[in-house]
Amino acid sequence: MKILVTVLLAAVLIVVVFLAFLSWMSKPPRTGLEHGRLRPCPATPNCVNSEEGTDQEHRIKPLRLKPAGEPGWVLLKEAVALEGGRILEEKPGYLHAVWISRWFRFVDDVELRLDGAGGVLQVRSASRVGHSDLGVNRKRIEALRQRLQLLQEEAGRRSIRRL
Repeated sequence: MKILVTVLLAAVLIVVVFLAFLSWMSKPPRTGLEHGRLRPCPATPNCVNSEEGTDQEHRIKPLRLKPAGEPGWVLLKEAVALEGGRILEEKPGYLHAVWISRWFRFVDDVELRLDGAGGVLQVRSASRVGHSDLGVNRKRIEALRQRLQLLQEEAGRRSIRRL
């Protein structure tokens, strides 16, 4: 019995190391906007997307940028950094960041797009390799949402104190 468990654990470890290797060696995916929107998720369950028309399995609510404009954008970048993301690309109204897992160094891409002047942030988070992410991308965006809300509330309190 111990031999069987040891063999199974070794096999799982080999698979995880192989996937981690693929993640390290993978080319960055095509990112950026496609017809003014974030790209759709692939058929695999390792992606979430807030763009209109996303199927229920991949759907997540967009984020809110408060205050709108540059002050809110600065808070967004701070939230990304505090949650462990590294910004790779920034254009007006668009941000691409990566998150790298601690143990196996899996790379996930997060893209954010400012959708109009109302402060709506469309978001897409996808794993570079593998089939399932065990909900990691969804949890990441929800953590980012919570962090951004906290920073926005704090900024609001600071601006009130100045008055």
